[in-house]
Amino acid sequence: MSTASMNTTALRHDEANAPLTALIGAVASGSWDRPSPCDGWTTRDVVAHIVDTQREFLTSRGLDVGERPDLDDPAAGWREHTARVAALLTDDELVVAPYEGYFGPTTLGATFEQFYIWDLLVHRWDIAQGAGIPVSFTDAELDRIEAGANSFGDSLYMDGVCKPGAEAGSDDRQERVLARLGRRAK
Repeated sequence: MSTASMNTTALRHDEANAPLTALIGAVASGSWDRPSPCDGWTTRDVVAHIVDTQREFLTSRGLDVGERPDLDDPAAGWREHTARVAALLTDDELVVAPYEGYFGPTTLGATFEQFYIWDLLVHRWDIAQGAGIPVSFTDAELDRIEAGANSFGDSLYMDGVCKPGAEAGSDDRQERVLARLGRRAK
């Protein structure tokens, strides 16, 4: 399918997934069990979180995402999982299916974009930090991260979402956005 004919959710997923998949593929095997910026989680745990939360959202709406991939090799497991998700998201009828979401009436696609694609962006940084790989977001990615954070309101700082915001150490936009999410560059 050409990018021009993709629905917005499939397009946004592709945009966020490509750099994340490349990063996950670049993580050295000895870095997967290093601590990530997410309290109590290793770099591998961050990948498991993304896989598990996407699986829970999709399967709880009756969608078949297959068996949970083995994350002994996180890069292979991630590629398997994200290919299944990408295939589901190309279904135009699926992404416009309405349901009652956390913030009220919405669609599966809108929720996937607001929460799960946002997670792909934010956790890309967490994985990179745990693996010791520098990552820079584009202005468009920072716009999406900020828009997502704005859309959560006070829920952004609920237990299990983001730590309370911190002061940024500089005027660098990426550093400021990450500090709002309770993240600090090492």
